[in-house]
Amino acid sequence: LPGTIFTAAQEIEAAGGEALPLVTDIRDEDAIAAAVNEAASKFGGLDILINNASAINLTKTEATPAKRFDLMFDVNVRGTFLASQAAIPHLRNGVNPHILTLSPPLSMKEKWFKNHVAYTMSKYGMSMCVLGMSGEFKRDGIAVNALWPMTAIDTAALAMIPGIDTAACRTPEILADAAHVILTKTEGSGEFLVDDEVLASVGITDLEKYSVVPGTTDFLLDFFLD
Repeated sequence: LPGTIFTAAQEIEAAGGEALPLVTDIRDEDAIAAAVNEAASKFGGLDILINNASAINLTKTEATPAKRFDLMFDVNVRGTFLASQAAIPHLRNGVNPHILTLSPPLSMKEKWFKNHVAYTMSKYGMSMCVLGMSGEFKRDGIAVNALWPMTAIDTAALAMIPGIDTAACRTPEILADAAHVILTKTEGSGEFLVDDEVLASVGITDLEKYSVVPGTTDFLLDFFLD
């Protein structure tokens, strides 16, 4: 599938980087530990962990099967927790170490829960890992932050959601550039950051190049943002 490990590895290598694509079940504790350790061994340590894996099921309570509920919590919450747990011993020895989780700012507004309570709980679970771990590992010098897009992003995952007009979206490059800003900073932890605000903080306010359709001004606002 586009955007998954082997195509991502090909793009990294084509850009002059090194990649280690590993098929890993994010629900499997041993598989996570093995992947993290193998990556640390190949590259001589770890400086960054990005928790991007996520399962989505936008259904109301009575329409959410237990299997879907479990998948979202296994991937989103448990996966984020266990990947972070496995990476932390390596990150302690890293250079400017960071954990960056793709999850939203925390909010207790009813509107973000009432239409898909299970999904919202799972995404906020990822954000709660950010909140707790940023405090827990501050003394170790490990920055732990969250990043979320202001608009919907045109990805293969988005294509699976019916009714989404990708013309009102931005491209994944906006998140990549925002992540680069965050991961190269030497200060700041426990922050819930939004991509366009991160870019504005370093003087990048012309975001036209990230538009799926050039000239678009009316973008689809992402979930969990007011």
